[in-house]
Amino acid sequence: MAVFTKLDCTESNGPEGFESPELTQEDAKLAVLNEKLKILAYHDPLTGLLNRQGFRESLDEALDEFAVWGVEPTLIFINIDDFKSVNDRYSHEVGDKLLQLVGARIAETIGPETPFGRLGGDEFAALIQRKDQPDDAVAIANSIVAGFSEPFVIDGKRLKINASCGVARASQISRDLDALIKAADLAMYHAKRSGVGGVTLFEARMLTEQEDQISLESDFRDAIKNGHFQVFYQPLVDLKTRKIVSFEALLRWPHKTRGMISPEIFVPLAEETGLIVHLGAWALREACLEAMNWPETIRIAVNLSPIQFKSPSLLATLFETIATTGLPPSRLELEITESALLGPEAANIAILEEIRARGIRVSMDDFGTGYSSLAYLQNFEFDKIKIDKRFIQNLELGLSNSAIVDAIMGICIQMGIKTTAEGIETEEQLGLVLAHGCCEGQGYLFGRPLINEDARALLARQASQA
Repeated sequence: MAVFTKLDCTESNGPEGFESPELTQEDAKLAVLNEKLKILAYHDPLTGLLNRQGFRESLDEALDEFAVWGVEPTLIFINIDDFKSVNDRYSHEVGDKLLQLVGARIAETIGPETPFGRLGGDEFAALIQRKDQPDDAVAIANSIVAGFSEPFVIDGKRLKINASCGVARASQISRDLDALIKAADLAMYHAKRSGVGGVTLFEARMLTEQEDQISLESDFRDAIKNGHFQVFYQPLVDLKTRKIVSFEALLRWPHKTRGMISPEIFVPLAEETGLIVHLGAWALREACLEAMNWPETIRIAVNLSPIQFKSPSLLATLFETIATTGLPPSRLELEITESALLGPEAANIAILEEIRARGIRVSMDDFGTGYSSLAYLQNFEFDKIKIDKRFIQNLELGLSNSAIVDAIMGICIQMGIKTTAEGIETEEQLGLVLAHGCCEGQGYLFGRPLINEDARALLARQASQA
């Protein structure tokens, strides 16, 4: 294995008959220097473990031996979950100490004979060469994850962190070094997505899924560049009169070959690529322009993603859109989920108050699905609370859901906040939410999301009936 140690650099006068001892000493010094440089080149200065280059050489050697001896190498990638928060909360110095302790703990778990390195940042890798594959390597990966159950103590602070592991076997990827590294990294990514502290064994389908994701991301960027997105409009009605009082703007992506792609797929993609701010600003402008074609009594509701809400350009984008489209601020309603309000409460309240000061309405979307709801109700007066559809659609199933809706309604009535029941699909559900005192409703019972022409036609029919 390519694990480099110091050489024995005892001085020697050279072979018998050699008449230049000074040259021999010089050669010895040069050899020592070269070995020190090699150690520096192949080891991580922070943890003392193999670095990326040193680990790659160990892996390359193991793959060569696999072809000769048949002992299959299995690669384990280890990543600390949410390591960035440690640096942000404590300091980079604490983060560095944590990496040292993590390296030492993993090394103790896997044993001294196992090549082990820090590839960079908070990523580590171990090379397993044992006959029982892959179960043995998976068991080791589970032991590594289990080792994180004990907190790390740094400067008197107890840090509780978790790790995720991806495991990949050489025989699964044609014994290619870079392909094996990619496979282990991909398995680790799947482990992180599956939950905190997981272990995932690489499967060939993961490569297919990744290629599909890369293709989808390319199409996504092209769709933004060429304006292939559409805004649909779903009505919200007064529950007593069933008349439309507003529309919610919903972004849709009609793909040329995949059909209509769900926001559950492309919104996370927009957030991961950093394009959600640009896409959200476009949707906001489109929705406000469309609302100018409606009666003055009809409002437009636009969702803000957590990344949009935290964007430094948010307020400027909002106020510029209002100014350029001509939409009265009172006709615009921003829907903000509880996840957008995670973080410094004072800063979030300041943003909400500045939005409100411009006359724009603010509602809390999907109320009841997070843990910050009540805290924010104490410190900011929302114009509306939207009760998450899972509570509405389960009202018929038992008293617990009814009690939750009752509690939400009681709070909102006392505070003078309007309520909207989401996801109403049947007359039975409508009767139940009316009995609970909800003011507005939204759901397929009243209308599905519509293109702008159909939304205008629906408003025209309502006007003619009136």
